[in-house]
Amino acid sequence: MAGRSALINVMHKASMAASKLMMRDFGEVENLQVTRKGSADFVSQADISAERTIQSELAKARPDWGFIMEEAGQIDAADKDAPCWIIDPIDGTTNFLHGIPHFAISIAVRDKGKITAGTVFDPARNEFYFAETGTGAYLNGRRIRVSGRRKMTDCLFSTGIPFLGRGTAETDTLFLAEMKEIMQASSGVRRFGAAALDLAFVAAGRYDGFWERGLSLWDIAAGYLLVKEAGGFISDFSARDNCLVSGDVVAANSAMHIPLLKKLRQAKESLG
Repeated sequence: MAGRSALINVMHKASMAASKLMMRDFGEVENLQVTRKGSADFVSQADISAERTIQSELAKARPDWGFIMEEAGQIDAADKDAPCWIIDPIDGTTNFLHGIPHFAISIAVRDKGKITAGTVFDPARNEFYFAETGTGAYLNGRRIRVSGRRKMTDCLFSTGIPFLGRGTAETDTLFLAEMKEIMQASSGVRRFGAAALDLAFVAAGRYDGFWERGLSLWDIAAGYLLVKEAGGFISDFSARDNCLVSGDVVAANSAMHIPLLKKLRQAKESLG
């Protein structure tokens, strides 16, 4: 069992404070005040309340740091070189609003352009994932590592399904081709609707790989570090370390990262 650093304790405290309100609201999901935020993208009062609680807790502990938040946007620190918190108060909001207990609080730290700490808390399972650069990845204090599977036929993958028909015909067709390619080569594909947890599951060896396009920084930042510190690989679809900028993510264990990229590339090539 690993002890948590002072920084991880700050992130844990903020996650716990937000989760208490969140789980109360989850128990009364039918009464939530919900507004439309965009195409199939909902924001609830629980989302806003959780973010405010997290921001308040983190600001008390590190008053000079900046923020990048899903709902409130960016708040720059007075010192442009100060670290920055990256917050997704409820990753998996649609699951939350439908009463599905699969959502998470994601918090990361960006310092001098690099993600140096990340936490993902799953309040429904009481699972707290955390990592800091160079110290490994952990789940409730237990060291975690990516899976050791080396044959794609044995592997289970995860993805995020785009809202088909709401993008372009090309993106819809490409995703369906990717699904067909991976499903034929693996033991299965899952879609649970919370990218932060998908990446945490890759870090914990529950999934052997994950891919998705068009994610936001707050969806990826904490999970990005978890995967790397658990011994995995994470990149964009061109194998570059650019996913935090592009929002296009392919993550897997060391044996499956390149094969997964190749299968995704083959899917694209099959469309001409």
